[in-house]
Amino acid sequence: MEELEKVGRIVSWCSQLEVLTHPSLGCFVTHCGWNSTLESISCGVPVVAFPHWTDQGTNAKFIEDVWRTGVRLRVTEDGMVESAEIRRCVEEVMDGGEKSIELRENAEKWKGLAREAMEESGSSNTNLKAFLEEVGAGCHSFF
Repeated sequence: MEELEKVGRIVSWCSQLEVLTHPSLGCFVTHCGWNSTLESISCGVPVVAFPHWTDQGTNAKFIEDVWRTGVRLRVTEDGMVESAEIRRCVEEVMDGGEKSIELRENAEKWKGLAREAMEESGSSNTNLKAFLEEVGAGCHSFF
């Protein structure tokens, strides 16, 4: 533990958004739950995808193949992920090579698009307002 504390920090809990927005963060190793996926996109952080079940595999596919903001860990035939595979993926995201640069550029692009969507005239903001108006209109019919 003492050796690890010289290069990092181990805590029982911390705010994921605070971690994702910290300037020293190089990449995010995640199970690819939808909230974690959206948070990594909105913070512009490249990902090492480590999906386990349900929607996580689909989210990991989007991260790697559609948005191109991360790489996905590959499992062995018996369903295990070897330490060398984790190392390979982290290095691919962090090594400063062509792929690493592409992932970072794409992460920044999607961060910008996510922020645009939340602006006053953005798609997410507009859709949220429309939803709330619809819910509000439905509530009035009960009274």
